[in-house]
Amino acid sequence: MTQAEIKLCSLLLQEHFGEIVEKIGTYLIRTGPQPLRMIVSDTGLVLDQVKKALCVLIQHNLVTYQLQKRGFVEYEAQCKRVLRILRYPRYIYTAKTLYNDTGELIVEELLLNGKMTMSAVVRKVADRLTETMEDGKTMDYADVSNTFVRLADTHFVQRCPLVPETPESPNALPPPAPTLVINEKDMYVVPRLNLVGKGKRRRSCDEEEEGEPKAKKQKQDGESSEPPPDDGIYWQVNIDRFHQHFRDQGIVSAVANRMDQTSSEIVRTMLRMSEVTTSSSAPYTQPLSSNEIFRSLPAGYNIVKQVLDQYLTLLADDPLEFVGKSGDSGGGMYTVSILYFPTLSPFRPLIYFPLPLRFGSRCARIFRLLLRKKHLEQKQVEDFAMIPAKEAKDMLYKMLSENFVSLQEIPKTPDHAPSRTFYLYTVNVPSSARMLLHRCYKSVANLMERRQYETKENKRLLEKSQRVEAILASMQATGAEEAQLQEIEEMITAPERQQLENLKRNVNKIDASENQVDETIFVLESFIESTVKKP
Repeated sequence: MTQAEIKLCSLLLQEHFGEIVEKIGTYLIRTGPQPLRMIVSDTGLVLDQVKKALCVLIQHNLVTYQLQKRGFVEYEAQCKRVLRILRYPRYIYTAKTLYNDTGELIVEELLLNGKMTMSAVVRKVADRLTETMEDGKTMDYADVSNTFVRLADTHFVQRCPLVPETPESPNALPPPAPTLVINEKDMYVVPRLNLVGKGKRRRSCDEEEEGEPKAKKQKQDGESSEPPPDDGIYWQVNIDRFHQHFRDQGIVSAVANRMDQTSSEIVRTMLRMSEVTTSSSAPYTQPLSSNEIFRSLPAGYNIVKQVLDQYLTLLADDPLEFVGKSGDSGGGMYTVSILYFPTLSPFRPLIYFPLPLRFGSRCARIFRLLLRKKHLEQKQVEDFAMIPAKEAKDMLYKMLSENFVSLQEIPKTPDHAPSRTFYLYTVNVPSSARMLLHRCYKSVANLMERRQYETKENKRLLEKSQRVEAILASMQATGAEEAQLQEIEEMITAPERQQLENLKRNVNKIDASENQVDETIFVLESFIESTVKKP
């Protein structure tokens, strides 16, 4: 765990959960698993505050607990899971792209609350969608429920583990910590719920509605206080499934750049057919026959079976091995290579990109040469790259000091005498990827600190703007005249309005930069993971 990762985790926890939760989370990240007594003692917080903070972290899967043999419970922070908070906007946007506004709000609610029952999600989302509709229109619970079922069928949401049902004995003491289990077959099974109703709009006051007395309204609300039919069945976002989708999109893009659009559409179809049946950690998709692929191609995509077989053969024969052939039955059995996807297309531009900006185009030329030739002496680098000896030496030492290249000594004799030793420059690609990943974490932390600084410096102006907007909204609701509204708007002067526009533009740039760096982080993490798993 590097200092950059710890700092970024601390900033994410503080921004989303506040100072107390951030203090507990950062302490667990730095120290590792700790019992409750040690957390209270070392952080100096009140026991009740620590318990509530741990509940919040466990609710969002940021902390896990483990019952030790000696009978006490240890809590451990999940640093990688905390870093995934940075990717929440991308998860929500993906859900919107695939399942429209309803899917977007379902994923957003689950991410905001950590775990929720299906009935609670459906009601909350229906209410939020009704708020955005025109007067007289409402969102039906059944429509939201159908979208939730589609998300579960494609494994974007999954059930949370439950406490197993055991026969209760009057004399048995409850365990210090419950053990949560779930059957893998039940992870995506949606309970049969008869959710009937429509979304409700928020009301500005609790006055009498349609002539009904307030007491009668409260009584009607109290009648629905019985537990929902899915009480105890909680759902959460399946982050690994979203990562699998991002990875599939990267594979399709790589195929389109390497081949053409038709090839990428064929690979997209293969990935879509096996998205649920293939594990996110599997090196290849499940074998698919040529006939199955042909039947599953998008409607209206005019391609005959013979042309499809030719494309599949080209993909299987390509040196980058996008597609592999695993048999001849059914017109040929084909799989898509998943494990090595980061080495195919997205990773290499990422590792090249910092070099011209940091060291110049000649350093990038030397770096590409070392990647291609694997090991070279300094004299060979000068000759192959056609760079003068002095410049080549300076560039190699610069990249060596920044850990972009490494130096390997091969002695001719056991005494390691410099005159009888080969000094070979090489690129340790996994090491370079980890170094770039570390810098990406540091960059995101700097961006977050800059955004906090910009907001803090303009705090007074932001509060004034919010007050003016609230006054305008209330006056418009009461039917105020245009002159009155104009007078309220003039409370913010022209220089202040310009300052607000600059602040909004800067914050938007910072947010966009965070998302772009996170895309780089995803590719680098995928590459490092593939090098670890590579046989």
